[in-house]
Amino acid sequence: MERFSLFFLFPILLLLVQCLRGYSSSCNIDRNIKIDRVSLLLLKSYITSDPDNKLISDWSPDIPTCSWSGVSCDYGLNRVIALDISNMNLVGSIPPEIGDLSALVSLNMGGNKFHGAIPPSIFNMSSLKVLILQDNNLSSSLPEDMCKHGLRRLQKLSISGNKFYGKIPSTLDRCTQLEYISLAFNNFDGNVPRKIGNLSMLQELDLGFNTLSGDIPKEMGHLKNLKTLMMGSNKFSESVPREIGNMTALRKLYLDKNDLHGTIPKEIEHLKNLVVMEMSFNRLIGLLPSTMCNMSSLGMIRLSNNRLNGSLPREIGNMKALQILVLSDNALSGNIPEEIGNLNNLRGLHMSSNELVGVIRPSIFNASSLEVISLSNNSLTGTIPRKIEGMKELRSLLLHNNSLSGVIPWEFMTNIKEIHLSNNDFQGPISPQIGRFLNLLSLNLAENRLSGVIPSSIGNISSLENLLLYSNNFTGEIPSSICSLTSLEYLHLSRNSLEGPIPRCLGNLSKSLQVLHLKENYLHGLISSTFTEDCALQSLNLNTNRFGGMLPRSIANCQQLEVLDVGKNEIQDTFPFWMETLPVLRVVILRSNRFNGTIFPPSETNAPFPMLQIFDIGRNAFSGSLPDRYFNSFSGMIDLLEDTPIYVRLLDLYHESITLVFKGSERHIERILTIFTTIDMSGNEFSGSISESLGKLNSLRYLNLSHNNLTGHIPSSLQNVSVLESLDLSSNQLDGEIPTQLTKLTFLAVLNLSMNNLVGRIPVGTQFQSFDNDSFFGNQGLCGSPLTRSCEENSRSTTPTALPHEGDEDSDFLDGFTWLVVLLWCGIRLVIVTGFIMVYFILRYGWPVWLVRLFSSVGYDIKRGNRGHLERRTT
Repeated sequence: MERFSLFFLFPILLLLVQCLRGYSSSCNIDRNIKIDRVSLLLLKSYITSDPDNKLISDWSPDIPTCSWSGVSCDYGLNRVIALDISNMNLVGSIPPEIGDLSALVSLNMGGNKFHGAIPPSIFNMSSLKVLILQDNNLSSSLPEDMCKHGLRRLQKLSISGNKFYGKIPSTLDRCTQLEYISLAFNNFDGNVPRKIGNLSMLQELDLGFNTLSGDIPKEMGHLKNLKTLMMGSNKFSESVPREIGNMTALRKLYLDKNDLHGTIPKEIEHLKNLVVMEMSFNRLIGLLPSTMCNMSSLGMIRLSNNRLNGSLPREIGNMKALQILVLSDNALSGNIPEEIGNLNNLRGLHMSSNELVGVIRPSIFNASSLEVISLSNNSLTGTIPRKIEGMKELRSLLLHNNSLSGVIPWEFMTNIKEIHLSNNDFQGPISPQIGRFLNLLSLNLAENRLSGVIPSSIGNISSLENLLLYSNNFTGEIPSSICSLTSLEYLHLSRNSLEGPIPRCLGNLSKSLQVLHLKENYLHGLISSTFTEDCALQSLNLNTNRFGGMLPRSIANCQQLEVLDVGKNEIQDTFPFWMETLPVLRVVILRSNRFNGTIFPPSETNAPFPMLQIFDIGRNAFSGSLPDRYFNSFSGMIDLLEDTPIYVRLLDLYHESITLVFKGSERHIERILTIFTTIDMSGNEFSGSISESLGKLNSLRYLNLSHNNLTGHIPSSLQNVSVLESLDLSSNQLDGEIPTQLTKLTFLAVLNLSMNNLVGRIPVGTQFQSFDNDSFFGNQGLCGSPLTRSCEENSRSTTPTALPHEGDEDSDFLDGFTWLVVLLWCGIRLVIVTGFIMVYFILRYGWPVWLVRLFSSVGYDIKRGNRGHLERRTT
């Protein structure tokens, strides 16, 4: 009986143990999900901004954890295995407790604004296979041992687009399962660990846009499964390793924007699967390997901005898959191989800025799929083949800066968007058929020999943004249909023979128009006065025309105006005070017009012309005192430090110049630097003294106040204008001594103080030793080098030299007598020399017949004159 009861109790006890085990396991499962829940709620508490309220509304204690937004669970384990809160615009930091999600397989927090460091606990998550933290503001270095303890199962690591810094961990190869690594767009520096070549399963490696340096490790040649290698925009040097040819699975290779040099290794031909090869912006040299033309899968080759030379291999026609060929900015020479016409899939041909010669062969246009032809900045000759008419897909034709000639074939390109043929030798008119190019955005035909009128049909191209026809031989008037180009941003018609008035409607384009350049034509009439309140104009250049009337006040609506040049016209107006408030105006040129009046009326503007750097109002009829108020407020001429070009779009890309006067002659300034500053008020009727406030303009480089009626002393404050390069105060009535402080102007290259009433010794200094007599002549009271007039020591130390006054007859006599003696002495020497020459010729060749006749006639006239004189006396 006892034995029976024990036998009966045993299964009951066994069942009880199993139940207890199940209860314990259930408790553990419940405890794990609670730990995960606490970790996620802590993460939520670290988030300071949730603009879409996804976590605020979803991550609630009333909702099961596995139902939260972005949370995925393994229901068997009742654990969180994936967290995806990417692209939610979340702001905050990552708490250390995120490492408690120990079952996590995938963590994606990319596309947010998390900041701070990555918690070290993340690197201990042994189950993690995917870690995506890209496109945040995270900032820290990666731990050197990041793969030493955890992350052994990691397959994808993407932390690009952050602010990580420091070295790439040398233990990265310990994460042996890695297939994808993206560390791009960070601040990593130093060398790439050579052991990275041990990651045999790696398929994509992106290290671009960092500051990595050193060589590209040859050990990377061991990455047999690598399909994408991106190492562009770093500081890699040395040459491209030959071992790169061992990565036979490679499809995309980006090594651009580094400092790589040497030749392209011939082993690259082994990359039979390569589709993209990008090595532009390096220092690669040598020939383009002809064996590379056997890479039949290549669809894009980018090798621009290197130092490749020699001619293109004719075998390039074998690359049937090629769609984009970019070889611009090298030193390639020879002819363009006609085999390029065999590339039926070619969409972009970019070979500008090389040394290519010869003609453009018609066979090149057999590649009927071409969308972009860029062959500018070479030495190509001949005409544009008419076969181009069949290029129905052509969108951009860029042939500028060559030596092409002939007539432009206009019966083509109806779908084209860009035509740039400037700086060639094309002739003939613009065909009226241009009005059919309804998709055209940019037309640049500048610097050719085109002639005729601008066709009115050009007004049909409503999409046109850039119209550049400067430096040709166009005649006639500007067609009023141009006002229909409501998208026009750049209108550049300078240096032609256009005449007539500006279409009054042109001002209506000021909402879109940024550049209006009509310089050096024969235009006349009034300047359009219809500049609208939302005017977008940045540069207005009407220099060297025949515009009259007044300067339209509606220009004040152009609040973005940087350049105003109306010099050399017939404008008759007072000074345009209404321009004082233009906030970014840098250049004002009113030179050689009929402006008049003073520049000193009261103004309510506290800081007039705040950005002005070039102020040229010379050769007008302004009068009164110099505008001291302006000298005190030209902040654009104070403390300028940068030396970078301004008006890059206005003056450099569109080849417009500004004409200024230096040393009495005009100079064309093609590019203006931010430090370029000048004030030219010469050739007016200004009177009074020169203000000491000019010394505040410590970044002023050129000052010209010549040919006025200025009096008083030269201000010593000019010594503070330490960068002054040119100073012209000539032809005024300045008196007193030359301030010795001017010798501190070590950059002064041009000095003209002539034709004044200056006295005393010319200062001795570093720069003053280089100036000649022309800088000081016409000042009777000056003495010392470089003048021949010496200064007596006693007069220098006691009595100052007296100035001659108007009506001082003694001074005038001495001055005239001195010149009379000089002229007489020169005349005597001339007679003596001429006499010796005549005697020499008479002795050698005898008396010339013409000379005998001359003396005979003279003698006859003398005798005849004497006889008549005697007869008159006797009567």
